[in-house]
Amino acid sequence: MNVRIGQGYDVHAFGEGDHVMLGGIRVPHDRGVLAHSDGDVVLHALCDAMLGALALGDIGLHFPPSDARWKDADSRTFLRHCDGLLRERGWRVGNADVTIVCERPKVGPHADAMRATVAGDLRVGLDDVSIKATTSERLGFTGRGEGIAALAVCLLVRDAD
Repeated sequence: MNVRIGQGYDVHAFGEGDHVMLGGIRVPHDRGVLAHSDGDVVLHALCDAMLGALALGDIGLHFPPSDARWKDADSRTFLRHCDGLLRERGWRVGNADVTIVCERPKVGPHADAMRATVAGDLRVGLDDVSIKATTSERLGFTGRGEGIAALAVCLLVRDAD
């Protein structure tokens, strides 16, 4: 088989702070997130999608929150590590699609910067990465502004290198 598909999901509650990390970008917000690492739901969901596509477990297996090394860690480290795992096995991300679910902060003004960061870290083209947002129409924990979530899917292809 020359393609694999993975999906991922991540969620973090809002807490004290003045920004959230999304797709490797610091997005100003009146809240932060409660997390062991930097709490980047975009990158966490994408890592889970990548790992899942090759049945390599989940992000918690590779970067357990019980390990002090990952306290306040930059989630781009996780993404680059997952990309390395794929490439060691002869795979690369063909495309990735991420949806952020929140009422706030507004994602649109930052989406292109997120796409560029993710594409650079995965060593793929900008048009291979989609990052978009939706609200939950004020329903559930995201609708009440209690937290933020992200869903990701990715297609892995055999690396031609």
